[in-house]
Amino acid sequence: MILDLPVRGKPPIKWGVTIKNIERELICPACKELFTHPLILPCQHSICHKCVKELLLMLDDSFNDVGSDNSNQSSPRLRLPSPSVDKIDRISRPGWKRNSLTPRTTTFPCPGCEHDVDLGERGINGLFRNFTLETIVERYRQAARAATAIMCDLCKPPPQESTKSCMDCSASYCNECFKIYHPWGTVKAQHEYVGPTTNFRPKILMCPEHETERINMYCELCRRPVCHLCKLGGNHSNHRVTTMSSAYKTLKEKLSKDIDYLIGKESQVKSQISELNLLMKETECNGERAKEDAITHFEKLFEILEERKSSVLKAIDASKKLRLDKFQTQMEEYQGLLENNGLVGYAQEVLKETDQSCFVQTAKQLHVRIQKATESLKSFRPAAQTSFEDYVVNTSKQTELLGELSFFSSGVDVPEINEEQSKVYNNALISWHHPEKDKADSYVLEYRKINRDEEMLSWNEIEVCGTSKVISDLESNCNYAFRVRAYKGSICSPCSRELILHTPPAPVFSFLFDEKCGYNNEHLLLNLKRDRVESRAGFNLLLAAERIQVGYYTSLDYIIGDVGITKGKHFWAFRVEPYSYLVKAGVASSDKLQEWLRSPRDAVSPRYEQDSGHDSGSEDTCFDSSQPFTLVTIGMKKFFIPKSPTSSNEPENRVLPMPASIGVLLDCDKGRVAFYDVDHMKCLYERQVDCSHAMYPAFALMGSGGVQLEESITAKYLGYQEGM
Repeated sequence: MILDLPVRGKPPIKWGVTIKNIERELICPACKELFTHPLILPCQHSICHKCVKELLLMLDDSFNDVGSDNSNQSSPRLRLPSPSVDKIDRISRPGWKRNSLTPRTTTFPCPGCEHDVDLGERGINGLFRNFTLETIVERYRQAARAATAIMCDLCKPPPQESTKSCMDCSASYCNECFKIYHPWGTVKAQHEYVGPTTNFRPKILMCPEHETERINMYCELCRRPVCHLCKLGGNHSNHRVTTMSSAYKTLKEKLSKDIDYLIGKESQVKSQISELNLLMKETECNGERAKEDAITHFEKLFEILEERKSSVLKAIDASKKLRLDKFQTQMEEYQGLLENNGLVGYAQEVLKETDQSCFVQTAKQLHVRIQKATESLKSFRPAAQTSFEDYVVNTSKQTELLGELSFFSSGVDVPEINEEQSKVYNNALISWHHPEKDKADSYVLEYRKINRDEEMLSWNEIEVCGTSKVISDLESNCNYAFRVRAYKGSICSPCSRELILHTPPAPVFSFLFDEKCGYNNEHLLLNLKRDRVESRAGFNLLLAAERIQVGYYTSLDYIIGDVGITKGKHFWAFRVEPYSYLVKAGVASSDKLQEWLRSPRDAVSPRYEQDSGHDSGSEDTCFDSSQPFTLVTIGMKKFFIPKSPTSSNEPENRVLPMPASIGVLLDCDKGRVAFYDVDHMKCLYERQVDCSHAMYPAFALMGSGGVQLEESITAKYLGYQEGM
């Protein structure tokens, strides 16, 4: 099968692509078969029309029959059983539900990406049919059938081979039938006809939300076609849309560029495939070699065990023989004490001797023997021990070691990078830990910049003696990958798992809190290093609780940085304590600061003070550059986005979870300030700001709360070294 791919400005390029290779893109992730009437889900994956119905029916049945055997026998991500036709028809009707107490299930996991998708109130009827994919599937079905002809739908038996298909009538015709059913001079003669096909699709794509309206616009936010009613009063009224022709041109150009890129990289892909084939062969050889090495090690263990087994058994046999010999000798001696045996009989014969000198000569030695035998009768002691406790083999330690037998990295454990202690600003501080039982002699820290557009960049290596290292001169607003390996003598461990960190969008700006300008030491507590401030206003409020009746308001307490900014791009970061009630952070202009410091802050009720934190309506005018401070609000473990004329004013759209660290980017040249989630280096909110005068980092606290500035990485590292 040859696939013709049109490229903008060029003739179609033919790639030799087999149907088998393309079928992977044409297989439904649910039923694992070629798509049949595919629908486009909100996550942009496609799935067969019948598979969506089966998924919804299965989930709805499991929702109502929790714990039943049928609901636990299969998963919606597996191939689905076919439900009855009645059930499928029933679930596809708009507004269908079992009863008033059982809501209809419209959320299910997409078999393609496994993310939950919500079909909304319209359910299946709100999904677009993927006609393009359907056409491609039909084209390849016909290519697979090859010689199978499409027969005329109107011929009397036997039907003739069709020569045309009418897209308006959705039928195929032979030449004679086409002339009969599409005569000249009639409306049908104007129908659109193509070559023989079984795939008929409507000429105009209609909106699933408004079935009588045709699709003529494209929503850039939702990335889906819409009609003019969707834009005027539907779900896309506040979304940015573009014309269908503009979207068609843009997406077609992007797709053409992607195809050009793939075509240009064909030789590179082929070389990489060759490299992968070599790597597979090398892996096969290395795997067999590793098996042989493992077998050799185990055979050595078996040999040692056999040798030790033989030695232990020989020692036990020798000890057993020696003890049995001792018992045999002792037993023979005791048997001699019996009346009819040797010693007693010999003594009786000696008593018959009448010659005194001869008797005395013999009886002396005999008396000693009999006396010794008599004493042994009084205190019987076996000549040897029967227990072999000294010969019990203790294998508990060896058993434990064998139980822990596993693959070791050439005898050196793999170090692990500590993500919590590793941070990146202008410089990167990378920390790792290694098991004490296997301390390495040195480490090699590797890092490289991640660039998706260019070729893979090579790793930079730094030899380190300790377990942390500062890397300088990193580029701003870039992703960097870090990994480390350990060395013990000439033995090297594999590399650790890679840690990816994103550098800030601008150089780091260093400052401390100013304890003079506008600082209220009655309400704010500043530490000696001037990098942390806490609000004590909450305690004063409690102490004054007896006098409080009505009409009491708490004002904000401000504090600024001790260094100003007049030009360039700068970035700084801080942490807000989770217990904080209300904290504001941003920038302040020097001229507005002077006006604010000269005017008494208690002249007006705090309720009407700008940025006081109360619902004074001042947030609606937050785009007025005349305000003394440009701040965002953080508190109660939330990040609050200010109101703006262009953004949604719904509360749920303006409240985000509070990041662990918050970054501020000030671009004086462009007059913009932005707020970031530092952990993911994601911009949460940005706006214009007047930078005609010097700008200062500014903070405000109400109630109990705390702000901690993130220290410079180099300073933190040097302080750590001095502490050691």
